[in-house]
Amino acid sequence: MDLNVKNEEKGTLVSVTGRMDAVSSPEFEKELGRLIGEGNVNFVIDLNGLDYISSSGLRSVLVTAKKLKGVKGQILLASLQAVVKEVFAISGFSTIIPIYESIEEAMTAL
Repeated sequence: MDLNVKNEEKGTLVSVTGRMDAVSSPEFEKELGRLIGEGNVNFVIDLNGLDYISSSGLRSVLVTAKKLKGVKGQILLASLQAVVKEVFAISGFSTIIPIYESIEEAMTAL
């Protein structure tokens, strides 16, 4: 899994590519924790390049969302591939974390 962080006017854009599983999801959690510690509280997570997410990956996203709720921040997901979108829907996470079709839509929602 690769993470690319870019500060935008309304928030922080984090692009995730590859696979988010038990091996790589701690890296996601650690990096977003670091960014939150630096004062970033509004995130758009671009999942266009994410091919696979496991339950460990879902857990890392949920842990990050809970951290952000504690600092009055938010996490929005954008550009999910069909297979990843299905995992979020089946797990019920799509009712907890907002999902947008594009990065632009998510940034506007911040």
